[in-house]
Amino acid sequence: MGRSLSPSRALWADTADPGPHCPPLTGDLAVDVAIVGGGFTGLWTAHYLAEADPSLRIAVLEAETVGYGASGRNGGWCSALFPAGPGTLARMGEGTAAAAAQHAAMRESVTEVGRAAEALAIDAHYARGGTISLARSPAQLARARAEVEEARRWGRDEDDLRLLGAEEARSVVDATGVLGATYSPDCAAVHPLRLVRGLAASVAGRGVRVHEHTRVTTLAPHRLTTPSGTVTAETVVRATEGYTSQLPGLRRALVPVYSLVIATEPLPPTTWERIGLRRRETFADHRHLIVYGQRTRDDRLVFGGRGAPYHLGSRVSASYDRDDRVFAMLHASLVEMLPVVAGARITHAWGGPLGVPRDWCASVGLDPVTRVAWAGGYVGDGVSTANLAGRTLRDLVLDRRTPLTDLPWVGHRSPAWEPEPLRWLGINAARVAMGWADTEERFTGRPSLVARALSPLVS
Repeated sequence: MGRSLSPSRALWADTADPGPHCPPLTGDLAVDVAIVGGGFTGLWTAHYLAEADPSLRIAVLEAETVGYGASGRNGGWCSALFPAGPGTLARMGEGTAAAAAQHAAMRESVTEVGRAAEALAIDAHYARGGTISLARSPAQLARARAEVEEARRWGRDEDDLRLLGAEEARSVVDATGVLGATYSPDCAAVHPLRLVRGLAASVAGRGVRVHEHTRVTTLAPHRLTTPSGTVTAETVVRATEGYTSQLPGLRRALVPVYSLVIATEPLPPTTWERIGLRRRETFADHRHLIVYGQRTRDDRLVFGGRGAPYHLGSRVSASYDRDDRVFAMLHASLVEMLPVVAGARITHAWGGPLGVPRDWCASVGLDPVTRVAWAGGYVGDGVSTANLAGRTLRDLVLDRRTPLTDLPWVGHRSPAWEPEPLRWLGINAARVAMGWADTEERFTGRPSLVARALSPLVS
């Protein structure tokens, strides 16, 4: 793999304008709404609240800098993917209609991110080319067909998700071994850090107090404690995603699972002619151990995936953002998929934690008694879901009953993760097993027995 110019530094940090000046909190503060976390969830919530009621006193407290977490370090997918499937959503709500409403809200969220960015004059490099997930083995093709069949059972038509033949799939992205693909128009490639910093500047311009380098050490009803002062508020919003486990009493609420990413140097037009992705479609394939990619506006390939270990005790550390073994694996996977990039230099390699609930179901809600609200558990699909969360939290905080507050994920409470060392053993065993499942399918050409056996344990 080519040399990394900026170890543990995301490409996005080197290609975004500086964020707004957001001084640390100094002294006590009283507000109407106090938000913990300066990522997409916290900032979209502040944006929609300030827009709906300019008289509200709102503060956002961020332990590092805005977008420091997954919001500024992800792979740049703004998709309609939701971690829980339609069957789960139907059981949580009122059957098929609930699942359909959640999916429709996710599709609308992809549109809303682009609309809001344009309205706020944020150049987030938003390009809605859709997403293609390749089938590159008979087992993957079987999963692709099953996904489309399930979508039809839940009322999704070809304008929402369709199966592509091999030739049509290769016309989108000319990867090796393509037998077919699924394609959805409901995904946009974005520059996430440009979006989150632009959003922070916008809310600060509306009078929202954004305080960076202000770590919340205790979160309680109506009260946040920091080393530099206490914040009192009518409503407290927890928007901490992959860092939730660092708050007292929440060690088992969401586990921080690391996803790592690499980026190439800008590729020449001749290379892109061979690859495709002419509309900047995001891309993946139907393997078990997730990978994801996009073409950036400046013609780089960004390619990421899972495979990094979970750390005992839900520990989070900047040192975990870099794992040379996983970076090498990602590079090998990228070259195997797109051999034309074998000689391209890898200029950036980075990573960070995302939040995973025990039942793989994101949630948003507000306790009417304590007035503590929350959102998260996006399992890596937070760029659009956080926008939906922000609009939903606006309605909940303002005590509005709307179609958003009736969605099945509202008020959902995921069970706690197992105590250690059980969750360390289980999560890492599942990670290794998914890698085995992909290897098994390459050799047998049939759907993995390992994956089938593991499925009930990770849902």
